[in-house]
Amino acid sequence: MNKQQFWQLIETARNQASNPNDGEAVARKATSLLASQPVKEIVAAEQALWDLMVDSYTNPLWAAAYITNGGCSDDGFDYFRGWLIAQGREVFERAVADPDALAELPIVQASAADGIDLEGEDMLGIAWNAHITATGDQLPASPPTIRYPELDPTWNFDFDDHSEMTRRLPRLAALYLE
Repeated sequence: MNKQQFWQLIETARNQASNPNDGEAVARKATSLLASQPVKEIVAAEQALWDLMVDSYTNPLWAAAYITNGGCSDDGFDYFRGWLIAQGREVFERAVADPDALAELPIVQASAADGIDLEGEDMLGIAWNAHITATGDQLPASPPTIRYPELDPTWNFDFDDHSEMTRRLPRLAALYLE
């Protein structure tokens, strides 16, 4: 399974999920769909997922996660990116290119109004859970290859600095910081 096929899986899961904006619902449906694939594809899906996690490992996106979730640890950033993957390819790619564009999404606007965190920890386990469902066994011991890029040093500032966050991510700051 390559990234394109992985995105097709996510799109199908979103279309079949009870609520396509709910990362947990999308993860459950994606797990179910993936469990019906050949075991080799399930294992390959794990690498495709983590390739997307690597693609989205950027300081600007981390800053966006920090604003939307009122803080963001390393694990929290993983869970935020899991949520982002559950939103589908178009939203994912746009957010990676311009994290401030997240402010345009109705789900982000609603989460700002309701104080709900954007996290999708369940998305990170879809291949693991699908493999257990399909085979009764855990994924093979060889973990996916994960090589995170160096973070942009120009974004190495205190994310609690509201004026700097407002300057860099004005639309998200308007939703969450004002």
